[in-house]
Amino acid sequence: MSDRLHALTPDALVMMDTIARTGSFAAAARELGKVPSALTYSVRQLEEALDALLFDRSSRQAQLTAAGQELLSEGRRLLQEMNAIANRVRRVAGGWEATLAISVDDVLSVPTVFELVEAFYAACTQPHAHGGGQAAPTRLRLRSEVLAGTWEALVTGQVDLAIGVSGEHVNPGGIELRPLGEIAFVFCVAPHHPLAALPEPLADEQLVAHRAVAVADTAQRLAPLTVNLLPGQDVLTVAHMRAKLEAQLRGLGCGFLPEPMARRHLEAGHLVRKETVSSTLAARVHYAWRAGRGPGAAGPALRWWLAQLDSAITRRALIERHGSAWL
Repeated sequence: MSDRLHALTPDALVMMDTIARTGSFAAAARELGKVPSALTYSVRQLEEALDALLFDRSSRQAQLTAAGQELLSEGRRLLQEMNAIANRVRRVAGGWEATLAISVDDVLSVPTVFELVEAFYAACTQPHAHGGGQAAPTRLRLRSEVLAGTWEALVTGQVDLAIGVSGEHVNPGGIELRPLGEIAFVFCVAPHHPLAALPEPLADEQLVAHRAVAVADTAQRLAPLTVNLLPGQDVLTVAHMRAKLEAQLRGLGCGFLPEPMARRHLEAGHLVRKETVSSTLAARVHYAWRAGRGPGAAGPALRWWLAQLDSAITRRALIERHGSAWL
């Protein structure tokens, strides 16, 4: 038992994750800064300690056995928990967080996010010890995510706060979820798109003959989500919602867009809203953070952001106020 516990180190779990993710020992060795023979030796030591074959030696690729797949799955969960524990300890011990990482879903208002950033810096700046100028005690790290990627960034410990997550994900425990609001999605095409002239509602048989524009889910480990795509339909995949909007304005495809984002283009006649048999869709989105076990677990920076998100005005602005692109 002792040998097994000693073998299951964070380094060993990271090694397993890297090999599985890159698909080969050679690629994993390059990423980890090791020679392939050292990686092979480490895997054999781990297999001996666990008395289990982790990789199928008959395959030319780094193919996991059932035992290896189980270790990978549980190992990833353990690494997430270790990251979360380290973050909680740091917050309790250090007062203001050194860094606050926030993932924001691609469908939300970019101007509102940066207004919040501006207000945060104004609220928490501190005078320099030698006078002149000010410095915020916490560095912010913002990242834009799509669909399951926003939730994944939180549960894997990459961010402290996720804004715009679906409430349908499985909560691994310790995650607090609060409603942000509801976003209506409308099916739109350019005025010169063939679907614009067809009578409504549009049936799936009509839609499948035309290219859809889809935004790629940014999740790397969770199962990526695919929304409103029909079997056999041609798809143009783009990196973010503003690129999807641009593609549909150019008539390169069709699809559902957040109504607040499409609104001014619909009013100007640059897009045409069409009813489909699926009718108008709506998504309920939330904001989420990893809950602490004591009053000091959430640092002042996170508490400031949670206080802003507690305001109905802020939540509505994040959904409704769209402007410049966040590329």
